[in-house]
Amino acid sequence: MTAGGDQETFLEMLSAERGAAANTLASYRRDLDAYLKHLARRGRTARTATAADIRSWLEAMSRAGAAASSSARRLSAVRQFHKFLFGEGLRPDDPTATIDHPRRGRALPRLLSEAEVAEMLARAGDAPGAAGIRMKALMELLYATGMRVSELVALPYAAVARDQEFIVVRGKGGKERLVPLTAKARRALAAYKAARTDFLSPGVNESRWLFPSSGNAGHLTRQRFGQMLKELAAAAGIDPTKVSPHVLRHAFASHLLAHGADLRAVQQMLGHSDISTTQIYTHVLNERLARLVAEKHPLARK
Repeated sequence: MTAGGDQETFLEMLSAERGAAANTLASYRRDLDAYLKHLARRGRTARTATAADIRSWLEAMSRAGAAASSSARRLSAVRQFHKFLFGEGLRPDDPTATIDHPRRGRALPRLLSEAEVAEMLARAGDAPGAAGIRMKALMELLYATGMRVSELVALPYAAVARDQEFIVVRGKGGKERLVPLTAKARRALAAYKAARTDFLSPGVNESRWLFPSSGNAGHLTRQRFGQMLKELAAAAGIDPTKVSPHVLRHAFASHLLAHGADLRAVQQMLGHSDISTTQIYTHVLNERLARLVAEKHPLARK
């Protein structure tokens, strides 16, 4: 089998066995294409590559100005590819076993303060008619649940058909999780459901999506919602470059932790499979503990 054939078999495995999303598969394909081209220039394939070949690839990316975080992500894809080849008996070893990850500092997420989020929520319903009602529902849902934007815009109507305190969110790899809804989010949803037909395509009486649209996807897209958020931020007097759906997801997690939430509970609500992903928020916990000691410890009070 050719190197390209090995790559396709690996991607098929990610899709079939791990339920990898289309965006994830596309990212893996780009990273592996670049890696295999580098090997080809050195007269190598994935089956004959050595640790020295992989280090030269990492050095080439560094010389080209790639960020350490980007190189680390690409190396992660190559590691999984080589583990697959080794596991399938397509080569006798794993050349990535002795390769260190590119050094990188883990950047803290951009954050919005509670006051900034409150201002955006207050202005979300300012647009006239159904548009304002929909934006209010989107904002309340996003801040109440910390959903990924892809999960939010593709919510099926069935998920909220009844007024309930929890909704089921289908996340990465088709994994489902139960997320609580605030009373404000439930009220915003109830108002939106009454106006939802305004967003159905002409001649269409129903849609399976909670946030339908006339586009090819059949529902509001991530890109359009991102634009709407930036417009809302500007209206609220907040720098639009600070705001994105993912920043609001970070705000959800950070604000919960700042008010005493358990890291494990936040992990479950965010849909992180590994708590190490959630631990990027430990700076919030550290600040809370420092404040607790300063306020409550008898010696600190003295």
